[in-house]
Amino acid sequence: MTEMSAPAAQIQRPDLSGARLKRRYAAEARFRLYGLIAVLAALGTLVLLLFSIISNGYTAFAQHHIALEVTFDEAEIDPTGERDPQVLRRANYQGIARSSLRNAFPDVTERRERRALTALMSGSADQTLRELVMENPDVIGTTQRVWVKASDELDSFMKGHISRDVPESDRRVKDRDIVWIDQLIAAGNIESQFNTTFFTAGDSREPEQAGIWGATVGSFLMLFVTLVLSFPIGVLSAIYLEEFAPKNRWTDLIEVNINNLAAVPSIVFGLLGLAVFLNFFGLPRSAPLVGGMVLALMTLPTIIIAARAALKAVPPSIREAALGVGASKLQAVTHHVLPLAMPGILTGTILGAAQALGETAPLLMIGMVAFIVDIPGGFTDSATALPVQIYLWADSPERAFVEKTSAAIMVLLAFLVVMNAVAVLLRKRFERRW
Repeated sequence: MTEMSAPAAQIQRPDLSGARLKRRYAAEARFRLYGLIAVLAALGTLVLLLFSIISNGYTAFAQHHIALEVTFDEAEIDPTGERDPQVLRRANYQGIARSSLRNAFPDVTERRERRALTALMSGSADQTLRELVMENPDVIGTTQRVWVKASDELDSFMKGHISRDVPESDRRVKDRDIVWIDQLIAAGNIESQFNTTFFTAGDSREPEQAGIWGATVGSFLMLFVTLVLSFPIGVLSAIYLEEFAPKNRWTDLIEVNINNLAAVPSIVFGLLGLAVFLNFFGLPRSAPLVGGMVLALMTLPTIIIAARAALKAVPPSIREAALGVGASKLQAVTHHVLPLAMPGILTGTILGAAQALGETAPLLMIGMVAFIVDIPGGFTDSATALPVQIYLWADSPERAFVEKTSAAIMVLLAFLVVMNAVAVLLRKRFERRW
């Protein structure tokens, strides 16, 4: 048996380790290549998206204006000469603005053409003249050069969104309008100015008069309500579940439901707010108070999960040391564990607030899709939010609202980037490594 098995033991088997090693390295190289391709594809998509938004929206930060030689006739503005603010406010400034523009084109005499000429000027021209007179009544009886907003069609034409090379039937700016615009340009009566209205005004049916300030105020009022409700409730719930609650089937059920609520579509919270806050309690529709309460419900699971993770990251030795020197369980948690976990809790709270700031669906369910012109002055005033404002503008047919939609998206993204950057800085600044 020994003599017969010896030759078999001496048989040389092929060494496959080199081939296996090559295949392993090749598989790892392919995996890295696939990962690199995925990352580059994601970055390319992100760059394409940002380029599309910025290229469409940066022009909204500028607005073209028309210069008018306005004669503030005292007989028309202040017949009594008493400079009564009520009288000055009721004057026909729209007629004064139209007459000033028509005086620059004396050859335009036909009624239809005169109407088309004044359409080059924004409907807010009377408001500009009124504000000028109210701020400085001394201009009454004088002739002043006043810049008023151009219409959205003229502004779009000057920005290149409407081409003069296409047939007249395919563009809203007609050939006669282009002739008038060229005359205004030659006379130096059209210029582009920074669009402060976009940041200081509320919504409007006219694109050149629309702004995001009303929606921004509504968003931050809702965000304030959301944080006031969700932060203390979420942190206290996390402390109880992590530090004090007994481990049994009921706490397990609560934990499972909290994790499930974090994955529930946001529109479900909107339906809950519609059924409970509006229909049952009768709270006002389209109010930041209701919007904040709905977003607080949506943000609570995120804050609870983040707070529990931050509390769990604190080493048990901290608790044991506090208990060892005679501190109670509550004192150990509030004086030692909670301060060390607070950076992680704040990070999770800011991320949850950023998520709430960008939500639209739950707000649509509670009526915040209404057209709101006035700036909200309180938590129960009618208001809208910045994401809802973007949704409304995206559905508008006017070409000028396209650039305003993209510009509002840029502002919203800037807010979200700032909030996420604050969360990162807080984590880096106060993070403790154990």
